[in-house]
Amino acid sequence: MPSLKSIDTIFSQAVESKKMPGIVAAAVTDNGVLYEGAFGTREIGKNTPMTLDTVVWIASMTKAITATAAMQLVEKGKLSLERAASEVVAELAQAKVLEGFAPAGTPRLRAPKRPITLRHLLTHTAGYSYEIWSQDIARYQQATNTPGITTCTNAALTTPLLFDPGDRWEYGINIDWAGKMVEAASGQKLDRYFQENIFGPLGMQDTSFKLSPSQRGRLASVHQRDDKGALAPIEFALPENPEFLMGGGGLYGTARDYLAFAQMIMQGGTLKGVQVLRRETVEQMAQSHIGSLEIGVMKTAIPPLSNDVELFPGMSKKWGLSFLINTQTAPTGRSAGSLAWAGLANTYFWIDRTKRVCGIFLSQVLPFYDHTAIDLFGKFETEVYRAL
Repeated sequence: MPSLKSIDTIFSQAVESKKMPGIVAAAVTDNGVLYEGAFGTREIGKNTPMTLDTVVWIASMTKAITATAAMQLVEKGKLSLERAASEVVAELAQAKVLEGFAPAGTPRLRAPKRPITLRHLLTHTAGYSYEIWSQDIARYQQATNTPGITTCTNAALTTPLLFDPGDRWEYGINIDWAGKMVEAASGQKLDRYFQENIFGPLGMQDTSFKLSPSQRGRLASVHQRDDKGALAPIEFALPENPEFLMGGGGLYGTARDYLAFAQMIMQGGTLKGVQVLRRETVEQMAQSHIGSLEIGVMKTAIPPLSNDVELFPGMSKKWGLSFLINTQTAPTGRSAGSLAWAGLANTYFWIDRTKRVCGIFLSQVLPFYDHTAIDLFGKFETEVYRAL
């Protein structure tokens, strides 16, 4: 193992100074583990240490797994990227575009100009958003009594589109609908499908929608950072018996589990002789599917949940079939064309198929894009590339 002692020092200082509660970070290459470490505690003020097998809410890191399931079904001819998604999930035919609000506050809606496709959903170009980054969606929810997405109720998926499918990139509930398509096309609930087709084959024993007693015993608490920078644990739990399993953000997992998934993508769909996706499918997922569209700044509408998010400022950014793609080499050393995404409680991963390295950084802190977490993640990634 190369010397990555500097990472140990940086992370140790961050948790000792109470800037972060706990951190798990790991990186692997084709040759095996490059780095793994766990620092701090699962909950600030308590003595339970963060460990490599600590379970966290991985939130939107669920999306790449749901997209992988969808692409398995595309390979089998059970789903299509191009056909109207409403042929598979009829409710998608009800989607309307929000044009604004009448003086009385009622939403003004119209039919979209074209049908939503699985490609739109996997690339966040269908028109859906999240209330966290859209004042209009938050206002719509209030005006119509529509619940938020983390209620995992079907009603939460009825929010309108902000534009016609294909017109723009806007981060939203798209992958929850893709999860519904996986269920309809496979005839299985997402948990069962994932277990049989992704988690089981990859040996991901600690990734699930519902926590087992063993996982619950290793669960890290979600923390909220206040405007003075102080951290406190908050009550956070997704519904135990949800109306739908949230393909866009419902999974809990561990660093080692997610790295197995990331390695499978890095190695072209196969890990340790087990094929999860065809090589050409991974190539397809790793290309931009949004043409001239750009990934803009995600401006927060709910500051306690997210800061403004600007990834790789000044760089053109694209979207593959559920991955962020940086078009130039990043300051950390990450190759152009790498794949990445994140989860709301400041969990991050990247997959560099050129330099053959992937890494993961897990914490449990809100708001998203926390400046301390981002700084630490950047330093970690930089040291990983130095060690290659």
